[in-house]
Parts: sequence; C-alpha cells; structure tokens
Amino acid sequence: QVQLVESGGGLVQAGDSLRLSCTTSGLAFANYAMGWFRQAPGKEREFVAAISWNGGITNYADSVKGRFTISRDASKSTVWLQMHSLAPEDTAVYYCAADFSSRTTAQATHYSSYFYWGQGTRVTVSS
Repeated sequence: QVQLVESGGGLVQAGDSLRLSCTTSGLAFANYAMGWFRQAPGKEREFVAAISWNGGITNYADSVKGRFTISRDASKSTVWLQMHSLAPEDTAVYYCAADFSSRTTAQATHYSSYFYWGQGTRVTVSS
C-alpha cells in the first residue's frame, strides 16, 4: 500500500520560513517524480514545485520561484519543500504527489498527471 504523509505545516507570520516534509512508503520512490501542490479555499489545486527521480531537475511555479526549494532523499524516501519569505497568499493546504511519467523531466504541472497523493498539511500565513 502506497502512502504519502506530509508534515510541517502550521501558522506563521509573513516573512517567516517553513519546511514541509513528505515521507513515502510502499512506493518505488526512485522511480517517481515528486511534486508539491497547494489548494486555497475556493480555488483549484495548483502546482508549486516538482523534482525529478534523481533530484537533478527541479521545476517551480513562477509564484514561488526564488522563495521555495524542493529536494529529495532516496535513502529516506522523503521529499521536502523549504519555503522562505512566506506571504498571506501562500496560505493553503499543501499536498505532495508522485508521478511516474515525468520522473526524468519533472515537467508535469497539472494535478491530473499525478497518481499518488498525500492527505495534505495546512499552511497559514498571517499578515
């Protein structure tokens, strides 16, 4: 059984940093691109970042480029999202996801491309 479990969310102030973690089990981790998405109330789930199977390629939404960093460790079957300079518009539930087809390119940016999902972790940024 494949499981993706996110953690690290919370309530922070604008300008603060947070690091989200996504630990996987039952997944051939090295065979998948990993992505982070977020969904704010009343909005569609949107792409945040993705990383290729070996970490060699990363891809970011324009809204987070330069502020967020995605990374992964195969030995821990874990992917992280380091977030700096958080702003109220970053408030959302953050989800990690796994995609086989884009494992070498990390170019899948639509949620429909990802097959496995975690349950999400909430990030709230106050102004």
